[in-house]
Amino acid sequence: MAEIQSLARGLKILDILSRAQDGISVTELAERLGVDKGSASRLVSTLVQHGYAEKDEETRRFHLGAQVVSLSRSLLIRLPLREAAKPFLRQLMELTGECAHLAVPAQGKVLYIDQVESPATLRVNAQVGTMNPLHCTALGKVILAFGEVELPAVLESFTAHTLTDPGQLRENLELTRKRGFAVDDEEFDLGVRCIAVPVFDFRGKLAGSIGISGPASRMRRKRLPELAGMVIEIGKSLSRRMIYTR
Repeated sequence: MAEIQSLARGLKILDILSRAQDGISVTELAERLGVDKGSASRLVSTLVQHGYAEKDEETRRFHLGAQVVSLSRSLLIRLPLREAAKPFLRQLMELTGECAHLAVPAQGKVLYIDQVESPATLRVNAQVGTMNPLHCTALGKVILAFGEVELPAVLESFTAHTLTDPGQLRENLELTRKRGFAVDDEEFDLGVRCIAVPVFDFRGKLAGSIGISGPASRMRRKRLPELAGMVIEIGKSLSRRMIYTR
């Protein structure tokens, strides 16, 4: 079936905007789409009119609009894993005292689809809908270790602790598979430690990852085995629940 060209280009613009952290200009859009600037301007202006894109008047660059966030939330709400995990996230937060997070792979990154915040004054939150790197987050390492996602081609450094050598990362992922949990030891954010475990669906395939994040001052290294045990048990319980969720 032949595609509608203008619609296809509009969807491509949304994809381009989703990857452009600093936004994108009409000139850049035209080059990426292979069209003239006038056509690119009309296409992106239509998206702006309907709330799917927005223009920064100072830089004259375009970004994703609020309507995309609204659609994303609607999708997240319908995810079976998200619904099944709600009571387990709450239990995990209550057991550990730290923020509990749920994530799935998306576009070569880890997408946070739900969380339960800790009541502690000093805590580590991640907004639902946030996408972070796979190689330096505990939730992302779980996806690399137990899922079918390939290692990123570029291992960007975020802190002095980030694993940027592919060989070292593979060793870390092998350790993750052996012990059943992943650790982010200040690899993405200084002063933050995270633990995560896999969640499997009824087919035994990776459905996502669940874990906790907290300040390194509270999640001290000597506490990690104890905390990991709690996260592992919650992860197993959620995986058993997912057997009945299709």
